[in-house]
Amino acid sequence: MKPTLAAAALILALSGGAFAQQGNPGQHFLEQWDGDADGSVTSAEVTTKRQEVFGMFDQDADAVLTAAEWALVEEHMALEMAPKGPGAGMNRAAPGKAMHEAMTPAFNDADGDGQVTLAEFDTASGKLFPLMDVNADGVVTGADFLR
Repeated sequence: MKPTLAAAALILALSGGAFAQQGNPGQHFLEQWDGDADGSVTSAEVTTKRQEVFGMFDQDADAVLTAAEWALVEEHMALEMAPKGPGAGMNRAAPGKAMHEAMTPAFNDADGDGQVTLAEFDTASGKLFPLMDVNADGVVTGADFLR
């Protein structure tokens, strides 16, 4: 996948429009991340979606995100957070803010070697879920976006 296509795909994958629906916080996030469409996102669903995201940026499909591939992530995040961009409001609620923070090398690079393996990214998914599950009920729902 070309970098610009990957960035566009991730804009949809990350909960960019979570605040577009004024009366239903987190709706876009649930539409994108709720794999079984039961109205909630589990830890397993977060791991699955993040594996998809990893694959979008792993340009050479070697299961490692290099500095060059992280540059693509950073480019995407800049577009995502631009004024009136798809994720402009994501810093308003803990789930969205945590998701954006989790798209940094520092959050994912467990051994500090400047590269992030798929295994490290999966481990980081386990760290991410509790940050998104604001009310600690074991799932992420629209209620978590209200906190």
